[in-house]
Amino acid sequence: MNFVSKFFDQLTAAEIYEILKARTKIFIVEQNCPYQDSDGTDYDSLHVFYEQEGEILAYLRAFEKEKGVAQVGRVLTIEHGKGLGGKLLKAGLEQVKEKYAPQKIYIEAQCYATGFYEREGFKICSDVFLEDGIPHVKMELIL
Repeated sequence: MNFVSKFFDQLTAAEIYEILKARTKIFIVEQNCPYQDSDGTDYDSLHVFYEQEGEILAYLRAFEKEKGVAQVGRVLTIEHGKGLGGKLLKAGLEQVKEKYAPQKIYIEAQCYATGFYEREGFKICSDVFLEDGIPHVKMELIL
């Protein structure tokens, strides 16, 4: 299984379309949460994904939040419960470390998913807060 890692200006039009389609499917339709997904951050992000027959099946993006801190977000898998998420997170974190060399990786995780991130070493560093009506916590991985 090969994950693709590209900065925005390296993505093809078809890849951008499929990424946005997958994000809409999971974060807006499946979670029934209308929000503005296209936030301008994609232009400065590293996009890590797995595709099969042109369809994005797993995806995350990362960007430099501040000097020495990378932020990971928009983590998704189209097919749940098949281990693809863990593989995506491992591959994505390796790419983040390689491309940004951060001292810390930060994420705002949906509360139900904290165990997923804790398996990779992330620790909760905030109280619960609502983001678009969904409970989240801030988590960080110190490198």
